[in-house]
Amino acid sequence: MQLEIRPDPAEVGRARRWARSRLAGSGIQADEPLAETLILLVSELVTNAVVHTGRPAVLRLSLPHVVTEEVTVRLEVADRSGRAPVPRCAGDDATGGRGLALVDGLADRWGWSVEATGKRIWCELDRCAKSRDLTASCGGGAAAYGGGAAFEGLAYEAV
Repeated sequence: MQLEIRPDPAEVGRARRWARSRLAGSGIQADEPLAETLILLVSELVTNAVVHTGRPAVLRLSLPHVVTEEVTVRLEVADRSGRAPVPRCAGDDATGGRGLALVDGLADRWGWSVEATGKRIWCELDRCAKSRDLTASCGGGAAAYGGGAAFEGLAYEAV
């Protein structure tokens, strides 16, 4: 399933509504933690694409055909900017710059890859995952880079 996103901040709300409607038919209840976390991640990744690239994007959501206790949901946002994500550490008074730090803290896995027309940022949520520590530090963890390899464990802001 995918949704075309225009470079307009109003698209963030539309993307959340679209994702909620897809969850409604998937067997994942709207009030369960997986659904709530997924909607927050949709909001963060679509906001990054809209605000930092100023170009159209595509939101993709992969939901299981059969929902069991152990399922994985995948969210992807592909944009037309070839610029790689760069690390950002938001100051205490900053009103932005924490989007991908949230993704890093909430998703079970996330990363990005270079695409023919830009890049794709993705994250996955496991239904059986235990609660996560949301106090991820800026720049903590190990990063892997090389020809579009995923950045794991670091807070990055797409620019």
